[in-house]
Formats: sequence, structure tokens, C-alpha cells
Amino acid sequence: MPMTVQLKRMQDAAIALVREVAQQEVIPRFLRARHALKDDGSLFSEADLAAQHYLADRLPAIHDSPIIGEEMSREAQRQGWDEGQEGLWCIDPIDGTTNFINGIPWFAISLAWLKEGRTRLAVTYNPITDEMFYAREGHGAYLNGRRLPLRQVTPDITRAVADVDFKRIPKNLADRIAVDPPYYSQRNFGSSTLEWCNLAAGRLDLYLHGGQMLWDYAAGSLILREAGGQVCTLDNDDFDAAEVWRRPVVAALHPEVFSAWKHWIRAPA
Repeated sequence: MPMTVQLKRMQDAAIALVREVAQQEVIPRFLRARHALKDDGSLFSEADLAAQHYLADRLPAIHDSPIIGEEMSREAQRQGWDEGQEGLWCIDPIDGTTNFINGIPWFAISLAWLKEGRTRLAVTYNPITDEMFYAREGHGAYLNGRRLPLRQVTPDITRAVADVDFKRIPKNLADRIAVDPPYYSQRNFGSSTLEWCNLAAGRLDLYLHGGQMLWDYAAGSLILREAGGQVCTLDNDDFDAAEVWRRPVVAALHPEVFSAWKHWIRAPA
């Protein structure tokens, strides 16, 4: 079967599965899930675990590839990566767990399929808004069947709306942004995968994150690129060449905004 046909079938099945796990495991636990802290201080809930198990049990029927999930052990994640060059599922069962636990209706189920270290298929779903974002390599990005972006965005960074996560960016850069940002206004929503998607949709103009894990960027980076956006890291133009397990993100939808944003970030302090 040609890869393009195979990926389309995988995409359709993945969209159905993500919607199913939301209905079966995630939404019934909204505002009810028990939760705890992980070793790194981040939250996880019983809903994260239930959704990951649900997906991991059913993804092999779509494509029998190794699976990496956010709630797996580090050893299992590394093993999945090492074994998955010819195909790899990457799961974020609930991205935005703090939002989910606190009743903030801004979280997503996200999965990606990678081959040779690059994302070829991406699905991200916000079950509260019923917004399904998806993309296949070379075939554009979509929201509920509508091609992204949804609107024409500004080429002028001074009129841009930014999404900036301050937690992991260098202090000197954070200080510059706090004192004299180059853009018009700023937001942060607490779900990396949805932030990528909202950038791709044209709801945001530019994005900065100091360090995302594989499951944070695997789906969203493809959705943005297929919508026409661009991405690099703080110091590397080739986003895909950066360290796999934690990558800074510098991104924008319009090419002129991307160029201005990248150069502003990298300018000497």
C-alpha cells in the first residue's frame, strides 16, 4: 500500500480513536479525577493513566509500532524511541493536566506517528470545544475539516499576539520580554499542544517556549508546518536537529513575523 494511502487510513482511524478515548476515559473524569505529583513536580491524574492505557491498547490495530507515552517510565520512553525509527506512536493522554484537574476547559488529547524521527501524522483534540486538529505530512492541516489557518494573520510583529511560556526561557530573555516585548499582546493557556494548534489556526501569531518534551511538540509542530508556519529553537534553525527530549520552541505563522521574532530573540542583550 502506498504510504500516502496508508497515512490517510491511519489518520482517519486515529481521529476516531482520539474522540473515543475522550468520551470513554477523559470527560467522565473531568473535575472528578484523583491526582498526584510526579518526581519532576508536574501533575498527573488517573484520567491521564486511563487515557494512555486506552490508546496504547488500541493503537497497534491502526499501526503496529512502538509507543511512547508521557506517563511511561523514562526507560520505556527511551526504548520506544530507539526501536521506533521505522514507525513510532507518541501519546500525550491529557496535555494541560493542571487545567483539567482545576476545571479549566482547556486541555487536549494528542498523538503523533513518527518515522525516522520526523512526525508524519498528527491529531490533537480538545473535547470540551469539540475541536479536532489534524495533519499529514504534505497534505495540509485542518480543524474539523476546515483547512488551516482560519484567518489571514498580520505580517507586522508589532501587531502580533504572542504565546509565551516563561518557565524555562533564559532569564535575560525573559527580562527583555517582560520589559520591552516586540509584539502587541501576550497570552499563555497551559496546554502546549493546543498552543501549537492555535498558532496554526491563526488565533495566535507567534510562540515561545523554553523547553518542550517530545509529546508536547510532536503533533503540534507538524500541524503548524502544514498550516504554513515555521519553527526553530533558540539557537538552531533546524528544529528537527535539536535534542529530542527537550526542545525550545521559537515559532510563528507568518514568515515575516517569524523572521522578526527569531532575530529579536537572538539579538545580543
